[in-house]
Amino acid sequence: MKILGVDIGGTSIKLCIADEFGNIETFQEYDSEAKKGGPHLIHKVISIIEDYSGFEAIGISTAGQVNIQEGSIRYANENIPNYTGMQVKSIIENHFNLPVRIENDVNAAALGENFFGNGRNFHHFICVTYGTGIGGAIVMNSDLYRGANGSAAEFGHIMTHPRGKRCNCGLQGCYEMYGSTTALVQEARKVYPDLLDGRAIFHLYHKGNESLQLVVHNWIEEVALGLTSLVHTFNPEAIILGGGVMEQDDLVTMLANRVKDNIMESFSNIAIIKAGLGNKAGVLGAISLHTQKNIGRSFL
Repeated sequence: MKILGVDIGGTSIKLCIADEFGNIETFQEYDSEAKKGGPHLIHKVISIIEDYSGFEAIGISTAGQVNIQEGSIRYANENIPNYTGMQVKSIIENHFNLPVRIENDVNAAALGENFFGNGRNFHHFICVTYGTGIGGAIVMNSDLYRGANGSAAEFGHIMTHPRGKRCNCGLQGCYEMYGSTTALVQEARKVYPDLLDGRAIFHLYHKGNESLQLVVHNWIEEVALGLTSLVHTFNPEAIILGGGVMEQDDLVTMLANRVKDNIMESFSNIAIIKAGLGNKAGVLGAISLHTQKNIGRSFL
């Protein structure tokens, strides 16, 4: 069975065609142009999918809080304007006349890691992804925990700095205002205004730039602060860290060491590891939405 997976984010749209075992036939990445708004974004997704054929179902991973029963966006912040309320599943299902399933992007990444990546060896783990914001997913007893209305694991909005910076969600002091890749770039640009992304920051960091080393080390403290609270709250076997910034050499090791310095000894057996699927976790998780009953571990 060939399945097309789409991962819709604030920065990029990733597309993958694979079979039910996660064997990838095609993988492509496109600029999402998300600031143009939800209607433009979904129109672009449809246009991209139209260039492909030979698949029997579509799985969608998307930014925002997702109502999986309706296949709609319950809430999306201003990273994708006018996306809240969009009936993504029905729009795409009606256009292509194929079965469509939809999931929040970090939940999808957790599913991808569970079936095809570094989550396969754990029954209790959480995923945390770092990018424009901070996303999360919780796996308990090999089951995806969604919360009372499907919006669990908004880790980016843990309050780490009471009365701190105002967040897009309207609150102050949220974790993602200090620990996201966006937050890292904002701090780095105070030193070097031309820096645009984490890759450029770490390039100079690894070259020994002392100013950026200080920025990065302070950011690591912020990331570890949030992770420490998650360890003490959920007592997972593992935390799987995702997002492009986590591909940087030694970063996950540095974070793991810092978190283990902070946590109580009884929690010290926690594994803190990098996502095994890299930037393909979301699309493979989207693909797994159609295959979970067939490959052993079921979240349904």
